[in-house]
Amino acid sequence: MAEELKVRYSDKELEEFRTLIEEKMEKAKSHLELLKSSYMNDGNNGTDDTSPTFKAFEEGSETMSKEANTQLAIRQEKFIRDLKNALMRIENKTYGICRVTGKLINKERLKLVPHATLSIEAKNMQK
Repeated sequence: MAEELKVRYSDKELEEFRTLIEEKMEKAKSHLELLKSSYMNDGNNGTDDTSPTFKAFEEGSETMSKEANTQLAIRQEKFIRDLKNALMRIENKTYGICRVTGKLINKERLKLVPHATLSIEAKNMQK
């Protein structure tokens, strides 16, 4: 009996991916909370009694780190959204299917990038 071409991942495999994605989502959410609290609580860092030059430098770097944290938070929110979408695809049993080629995305790729919607083949076509 020839092995049939797999059209989708089995329910057991989908559950493994669900667990992986949920773990990644928990980490991403806690990372996002850290980022948000760091730029919400960026108050005085005890520089009142230091030289005005140092204080100006300190404020400049504080602004830069606030911007960097904001950018990181935005990326983290997008990552969480992508993971939520991946969970929806698991529910619909369409998870792991390349949206360009319609073939299954390699399992190893999905373990590294669980929210991937393109196979390597499709990704290379985009270049």
